[in-house]
This record gives sequence, C-alpha cells and structure tokens, in this order.
Amino acid sequence: MDNLSLIAAIGKNNELGINNSLIWHLSEDLKYFKKVTNGKTIIMGRKCFESLPGLLPNRKHIILTNNKNYKVAGAIIFNTIDDILNYVKNTNEECFIIGGGKIYDLFLPYCKKLYLTEIDAEDAADVFFPVFDKELYKKEESELINENGIDYKFVIYTRR
Repeated sequence: MDNLSLIAAIGKNNELGINNSLIWHLSEDLKYFKKVTNGKTIIMGRKCFESLPGLLPNRKHIILTNNKNYKVAGAIIFNTIDDILNYVKNTNEECFIIGGGKIYDLFLPYCKKLYLTEIDAEDAADVFFPVFDKELYKKEESELINENGIDYKFVIYTRR
C-alpha cells in the first residue's frame, strides 16, 4: 500500500520499549515524530495508545484492539487488521503505524515506507521491532545526530 507507512525508534538489536514505555527519550527524535505524523492518521494498538499522554494534537487516531467494547472519545476503534487495511485503501492520506511491537509485526508487510530512528545503543527491552530484509528497500539517511552521548540517524526505507 503506497499510503501506509510506519515510524519507530529502534536500538541496535531492534529494541523498541520496556514496560510499555520508550527506552530512549531523545528530543530530536520526538520532534521528528511530531513533524512526520503531524496532520496524518496514526494507527496503534491499545497498549501503545494507553502509553501516550492522551490523544496527540492534530492527528487522527486509529486504535486496534480485540475488545469490542473499547471506546476512546476522539479515536476510531477497529477490531481487525482487515478493517484497518480497508480504511487505508479508501483514503488518499498517508497513514502511520506507530506501535507497538505486535502491530509493527502485523502491518510491516503492507507498508511502503519505514521511518526509523536507528539508535546506536543497546538497552534492556521487552518489545522489539520485527527483523526485515533491508535489501528490499531503498535507504535514505540523515546526518548522524548526537544527543546525551547517544548517536542516531533518521532513516527512511522505501520498498522497491
């Protein structure tokens, strides 16, 4: 799908998070996330949504959950992957998968672009980004950024 992308910050070993929280809090990465997703639809699992401080400003929220009674004012709730894929197919806007790990795993095969902040560090994690074949993608990367002694780059992988 040309209009389905994902965005994530990952460590050297594909670490994403621990205890339903981000591992690294890098201000430039958070600004990048805000810039890239501003005005767009963001798609996430229930746990990911519950880890946020609430609805993120200027974004349409879609939450995937098995709980048919789950409600969030201001968000769209879907109970199946197919429902979300149909939604994405029927819109022209770019939609972003924003987590968590299971959601990335489910939607990775459908994403045209992967916006990854690749962090040159390792840390304990209980959620990981799925391994993918980088040879299937064209790669663009930013200059190296150093923040709080941690090096990282913004990398965009576009499916060939």
